[in-house]
Amino acid sequence: MVWAAFTSQTGPVLDRLGFPDVRRHRRFVAAFGIDALGSGVWLPMSVLYFVAVTPQSLARIGLALTIANVVTIPFALLVGQLIDRYDAKRVLQVGNLVQALGFAAYPLAHSWWSIALVVTVPCLGRTMFWGSYSALVAAVSEPGERERWFGFLGALRNSGFAVGGLVAGAVITADHPELFHAVALLNAASYLLSFVLLVPPLPDRGVAAEKAPASPHGFAEVLGDRGYRWLIGANAGYALGSMALNVVMPVYIVEVLGLPGWVSAGVYVLNTVLIGVLQGIVVRRMTGALRWRVVSLAAVFMAISFVLLYGAGELARWLSILVVLVAAVVYTTGEMVGGPVLSTLAAESPPEHLRGRYLATFQLSWNGAGALAPVLYLWLLGIDRLAVWSALVVVVLLGALCAARMRRWLTLADLPVVNRIVLPASS
Repeated sequence: MVWAAFTSQTGPVLDRLGFPDVRRHRRFVAAFGIDALGSGVWLPMSVLYFVAVTPQSLARIGLALTIANVVTIPFALLVGQLIDRYDAKRVLQVGNLVQALGFAAYPLAHSWWSIALVVTVPCLGRTMFWGSYSALVAAVSEPGERERWFGFLGALRNSGFAVGGLVAGAVITADHPELFHAVALLNAASYLLSFVLLVPPLPDRGVAAEKAPASPHGFAEVLGDRGYRWLIGANAGYALGSMALNVVMPVYIVEVLGLPGWVSAGVYVLNTVLIGVLQGIVVRRMTGALRWRVVSLAAVFMAISFVLLYGAGELARWLSILVVLVAAVVYTTGEMVGGPVLSTLAAESPPEHLRGRYLATFQLSWNGAGALAPVLYLWLLGIDRLAVWSALVVVVLLGALCAARMRRWLTLADLPVVNRIVLPASS
């Protein structure tokens, strides 16, 4: 009742912020918000948890976490098949249960192999979540409004990260193993609550989806779609650029530039707050712009931010701090511009009967970026700062080139962002 009253009053406010009307989907939004809050609490302490409660060295913990993440990458393709056979909501709910089971087992992990085992379980659940996320958003939203939906959910997630980060900071500061265990168990409970919220049927969009018979070719048909291949290339550039925030920026700011730790924290806070407050407004301002051009513009923003970060190393300390913070704003603008459009293209372009497989293949560009970025960026940073920022500029601009190419083969990429419901043409 409280949530219903809240959303009924905030509907007009969300519209002014450029977000969609979520009142018909309160349970879905609440479930996603709870997940975002739990992730926001957990991410800053995901490594520190095992440092605090196990006798393992940092190197052995890192090995266990790497193994857990790598072995789950191929599982994304199976998730795509499950979505096509069943539906996105069921797969996402199972993912919630799997993550709840995994986090409930965290207090049992002490050896490095048991750490790898208990982390693998929520990694599998997270793969199910992200593999079905875009398909579920497409199911609850209307064509023409999906940039607004993806923008809103991205803002909600970043808001959860910001609030959760404060809670995580308090737990890390207290440094009591019991508190770390409590957070893991509460995280498990949050996934159970998200599961319960999604048990009732979601509201029907009122538009019957055209079903087609299952294709015997499966992933071969996906890989044969030239336009979607260019879209995956464009997203790979965007994803690799997005990894810079958590992988290379903190180390570069503190270790290479020698700036205070609060500058690195300030970059993260700026990123989460700006997305939480301005994402909807940015999406609304994109109305009328061709989608492929929006994706290319996002890459340009990111490239400019990387040039600024490199240039910060040539400046006096106070000016270097200013340039780093400006670069963070420019970088975040690129994220806000590109993310909703890429997610919309990924969700709207596939045929209905193969949407799961298409999105699973698209998700591999994120999984691959997550596996490659730490090794590549930190190695390049060890060479010198020019190497890492030059590589990042090249990567994101290659993504822009892919976006320019996809307009020839992907019809939706050469259409404008409309930010209004598009009714299907009558036959």
